[in-house]
Amino acid sequence: MKRLSELGRVHFLGLGGVGVSAVARLLQAAGVPISGTDAKELPVLDEFRAAGAPIRIGYSAENIASVEAESGEKVATVIASSIAKPGNPEYDDAVSRGLPILHRSEGLAACMAEARGIAVAGTHGKTTTSSMTAVMLREAGLDPSFAIGANIAGLNVNAAAGTGEWFVAEADESDGSLLNYAPEVAIVTNVEPDHLDHYGTAEAVEQVFVDFTERILDGGCLIVCLDDAGAAKLLGAVQEPLTARGVRVLTYGTHAEAQLRITDRAGVGLGQEVTFSHGSEQAAAQLLVPGVHNALNAAAAVAVGLYAGLSLESASRSVGAFRGSSRRFDLKGQVAGVTVYDDYAHHPTEVAAVLAAAQSAAGNGKVHAIFQPHLFSRTQAFAAEFGDALRAADTVAVLEIFPAREEPIEGVTAQLLGHTVYSREEAVAAVVAPARAGDLILTLGAGDVTELGPSILEALSSREKTGEPAA
Repeated sequence: MKRLSELGRVHFLGLGGVGVSAVARLLQAAGVPISGTDAKELPVLDEFRAAGAPIRIGYSAENIASVEAESGEKVATVIASSIAKPGNPEYDDAVSRGLPILHRSEGLAACMAEARGIAVAGTHGKTTTSSMTAVMLREAGLDPSFAIGANIAGLNVNAAAGTGEWFVAEADESDGSLLNYAPEVAIVTNVEPDHLDHYGTAEAVEQVFVDFTERILDGGCLIVCLDDAGAAKLLGAVQEPLTARGVRVLTYGTHAEAQLRITDRAGVGLGQEVTFSHGSEQAAAQLLVPGVHNALNAAAAVAVGLYAGLSLESASRSVGAFRGSSRRFDLKGQVAGVTVYDDYAHHPTEVAAVLAAAQSAAGNGKVHAIFQPHLFSRTQAFAAEFGDALRAADTVAVLEIFPAREEPIEGVTAQLLGHTVYSREEAVAAVVAPARAGDLILTLGAGDVTELGPSILEALSSREKTGEPAA
């Protein structure tokens, strides 16, 4: 594992991406000179320009030489996003120059190397749990560094260098890059089959989490959710070897045997009050986000607080400062009493959890959802499960599959979900027509469905102006 002092000047490929930009922010804050390229102009690039970084738009074999001429300093290391691969002219130029090329996660590991690392892993909930953990530690006065896969509400950044000893990082299992970290504390929120295009089998997914726990430093801590069958199975497999290395295990959940237990939960507006018990202590957290899944995410964050030396009361109070993450039950606006949210949910379990939270938040109102399947392989593997999860919504409009990095698979379309498939315009009309005051409209998925929020709000506004009644 490289350390910051070994990197020299760093050139980023895919600088505008959420993961890569997080590493770049941290390196700049540490005084490491950077430059970078992205395929298109993005607002975050102006931040790096303002700090003096040479930026290029469009990949080219000439870009590294160009930024060296502009900066007057040779590039020593390249950090690349997952989409920058052999065949990319700039990547190939770096190879021909003999430059070390690090994956984004290896760059992040270098940032973490000098700190007490907290790596948050799991099939679902990583972004929210790592965001909650960072906010909780900040609110409690421990000022951690952090790097997360989405901007944190209120902070409006996905990464920052703190003055404290802790470093919170989201550890992505999608490509196995979570194994590049060696944290003191590891959180596993859940273990389910996903990213089968990369792993091939559910057993391979389970194994990568076993391997991840082996990366925990001796004397560190594994924090794991007992409510999840996959995480509980993982614990059974790794507890003995972890204990032999002095690694503490701290379990959480509603499960009767959880060490940090959720003993009560009650909705409060669009949030909830959650009561935690640990030993003989009890404390309540006032969360601004709904749903049992968010109560569990908060429990994981509170567990980190306990390990870091906070009292249960202090950790529980501090986690209540979390106001949300971008694309996680993200409020887009409200018109005529109809509230519009966007969420990144792209796995059946996530869809079910978000819809349950939405139903709870809506109370007597109804939930209308637009869902965009993400990846042909994921749709093929989980079509029936997606169809079942979506039935929790009162209105369902499905878009065609967002292909992301994949080529089409013959016979795999959104029709497999068993719900009506709409064009984008038709989908907006389908959820706006029945919506009335007190209802929620949700856009769900990891693709460009997130862009429909303004169109939904505009359609609701137009209906209100014309006096057209809800269906």
